[in-house]
Amino acid sequence: MDQVMISKFSVYLAKILPGVSRVVINEGLVYITVCPTYLLTVLKLLQKHQNFQFKSLMDIWGVDYPERDKRFEVNYLLLSIRYNIRVVVRVNVAEFEGVPSATTVFNSAGWLEREVWDMYGVVFFENPDLRRILTDYGFDGHPLRKDFPLSGFMEVRYDDSEKRVVYEPIEVSQEFRLFNFKSPWEKL
Repeated sequence: MDQVMISKFSVYLAKILPGVSRVVINEGLVYITVCPTYLLTVLKLLQKHQNFQFKSLMDIWGVDYPERDKRFEVNYLLLSIRYNIRVVVRVNVAEFEGVPSATTVFNSAGWLEREVWDMYGVVFFENPDLRRILTDYGFDGHPLRKDFPLSGFMEVRYDDSEKRVVYEPIEVSQEFRLFNFKSPWEKL
């Protein structure tokens, strides 16, 4: 689609979709910001409506903005193969709020929602299998949050003598070392 068609399309989206607070066009992508209560309605309309036909959910990802009241932004990338256009649906969520699960609209949403929950701690209501997927089951915290410590809390390693995974508190100690920055391949 050319730029004129995309701008007409975005105006049409803003008129027809409920709960839309903002529509932005950036580098050929249309970004729609939606209230969380209207998320499933908007996703169903985008999927089923004859003029949209966004049949494919390509990705779900989160973004952390700790300075905002609604700290997390959950993004849904949809693809309409028929019209060859992509749309990003955004939902802003506070830290202890949640988002309705999109698994009733797109079957592939379950796995992607698990990743966002594991990394950011955003809860997806009515997700049939919301458990850790990228970190260990005993892991404490959500590593992609901006306030997560860079070194973590525990060190995980496999102990050959005990034949199991061992958790130990992190110990950061480093001896003073003198580095020689001369290259052995360069001749003086």
